Amino acid sequence: MAPVKHRKIVMLGYPSVGKSSLALQFIKGDFPKDYEPTIENTWSKTFVMGSEEFELDVVDTAGQDEYSLLPQSFVFGIHGYIVVYSVACSRSFQIARAIHSILVDKRGKCLMPIVLVGNKNDLPTHCREVKPEDGKKLAESWGAAFLEVSAKDPERCKLIFTKMIEEIDRVERSFGEEKKCCVM
Repeated sequence: MAPVKHRKIVMLGYPSVGKSSLALQFIKGDFPKDYEPTIENTWSKTFVMGSEEFELDVVDTAGQDEYSLLPQSFVFGIHGYIVVYSVACSRSFQIARAIHSILVDKRGKCLMPIVLVGNKNDLPTHCREVKPEDGKKLAESWGAAFLEVSAKDPERCKLIFTKMIEEIDRVERSFGEEKKCCVM
């Protein structure tokens, strides 16, 4: 087997959209019963995808709003971002847009591995404030992957991190592509 690849991923989003629940479901296979606001946690998990082994460090952040400043530690040395909103909260969707703008301001207009996640899709339809097509359209405008999930579903949570690894690899491969010129 190839050497273990280390990846550091940051989860960003409005308070109480389920960032910690998604991370804990993936890391520990457990859906938390009680809500406890997060200050910041870093979770580690070894994850095998195909023939490759990954050591993931998942930084679970406190919720952000449009006035939050992203610390430099969330900008440099990060391989990818999972931006989470709640499908039951249009405000959280607006904040997801703002977070992306802040990332672009801090990192520059470069390829950035991002997975946009609409969480809480298990809630009744009458609770929904953000349509799946709106999330998909936003992700496409960023050049990002998109998923709608419920933190209660372990397989969908695993898919978020699988998709994140795929996005990181896609961006890394784009830098490694050989550019050729031809003089006419």
